[in-house]
Amino acid sequence: MLSGKRILLIIGGGIAAYKALDLIRLLRKSGASVTPVLTRAAEEFVTPLSVSALAAEKVYRDLFDLTDEAEMGHIELSRAADLIVVAPATADLIGKMAGGLANDLASTLLMATDKRVLIAPSMNVRMWEHPANRRNMDTLSGDDILCVGPNAGDMACGEYGPGRMAEPHEIVSAIESALVQGPLQGRHVVVTSGPTHEPIDPVRYIANRSSGAQGSAIARALSALGANVTFITGPAEVAPPDGVKVVRVQTAQDMLDQVQAALPADAAVFAAAVADWKVTTASAKKLKKTDDQLVPSLDFTQNPDILATVSGMKKGRPALIVGFAAETDDVLANASAKLKRKKCDWIVANDVSPGTGIMGGSENDVTVISDSGSEDWPRMTKDQVAARLAAKIADALGKE
Repeated sequence: MLSGKRILLIIGGGIAAYKALDLIRLLRKSGASVTPVLTRAAEEFVTPLSVSALAAEKVYRDLFDLTDEAEMGHIELSRAADLIVVAPATADLIGKMAGGLANDLASTLLMATDKRVLIAPSMNVRMWEHPANRRNMDTLSGDDILCVGPNAGDMACGEYGPGRMAEPHEIVSAIESALVQGPLQGRHVVVTSGPTHEPIDPVRYIANRSSGAQGSAIARALSALGANVTFITGPAEVAPPDGVKVVRVQTAQDMLDQVQAALPADAAVFAAAVADWKVTTASAKKLKKTDDQLVPSLDFTQNPDILATVSGMKKGRPALIVGFAAETDDVLANASAKLKRKKCDWIVANDVSPGTGIMGGSENDVTVISDSGSEDWPRMTKDQVAARLAAKIADALGKE
């Protein structure tokens, strides 16, 4: 699948650098060529000789190497590849990328490139969760930097948590998604997923049982067909897919703001289970029990209707808008009414009654409704539903 593709691999200075050796082997086995770049810190973990032997290419190390500058130069080196991969992407490298620093070969290449960049973060769990690193990751997401991982697990430092670099086969899959030439190549699709959390006070909120599994599967399937996916997710249980731009939100208003910021798009799939109501004025302090045991009174107001808002746009409306209708009774009637009320193009209806096991489960049983009629799909896994829906979206956009 990667035959003829050229990967510029920047190896950062972390213990996970040893995995880069296996990554090189897998990439070459897939038909890709690999041009390796070692940071000075990376040389403390892997040798230039081992990297060069596996890549069958010269290793680039020094920004001020006069021979390299004469033969190729960092500008040409940064643009000769189809994709730049940073693995491991240390906190230092991520910080340099976010801050626009260019004081060594790796950071200069990343600043000089006009190609897509995929990072595989790797660091101690405390570093990963540090506010500075989270700000840096948010900046990179806003710059359309692709990310795979990190995974949670035991670390070399003895701690446990998120921060382990994605496994080499996972990185190869993310590379394939980033370079795929599919029917949605060049198309931008916005996908919303997961629940929203509407605060009651600083520790309590209103939510629903959505796991985000179906939305994540749809984003992954669209990306596999070549789409540039902006994945806007509430606090879901299921991790977002690799190879897409991830935007994390909490409330319905947050989600609407980020959807509007992501436009224009060729299509939008609103798979999120957005809360219909919110507390009119959330308390700034935790609500406490009183001696008289009176239950606090909460005033509610409607949340913004994201599907209806985007469907009703006069300018910049996506060519195809797909909504979801999670119902517990009169599924087809309620979903058909929602299609007309929201003015979207398709509604994917499903029965989420407790007995179905769909809400939070691994399978789905859907009916796709449009002005031209309805399609009953057999019960299948959520990944299969996503693949079929992505293919249907590709077919519809291809007929524009």
